[in-house]
Amino acid sequence: MEDIFSQRVSIPRDVMVRDVAGESVILNLATETYFGLDDVGTRMWKALEDNTTVQAAYQKLLHEYDVDPETLRRDFQELIGKLVEHGLLELDSA
Repeated sequence: MEDIFSQRVSIPRDVMVRDVAGESVILNLATETYFGLDDVGTRMWKALEDNTTVQAAYQKLLHEYDVDPETLRRDFQELIGKLVEHGLLELDSA
């Protein structure tokens, strides 16, 4: 399996994101699957939206948060995995 950090992310056409008081609700209109993100999860989502690869988003977050790099990497990978599993995010080779 390819390392997700070398991949690009894209948001499926049927996915809608709404910010609610610093947190986010992500909804796939086609599958009616939804996911709620706290403020840190919301920042991770926005980093993915704003960068070309997962690695670039990770580097951006690493500069923003005072966190152990391995902890951030593991948490970021877990979040991305859940979003992909629920059809709220897609990964493509860079």
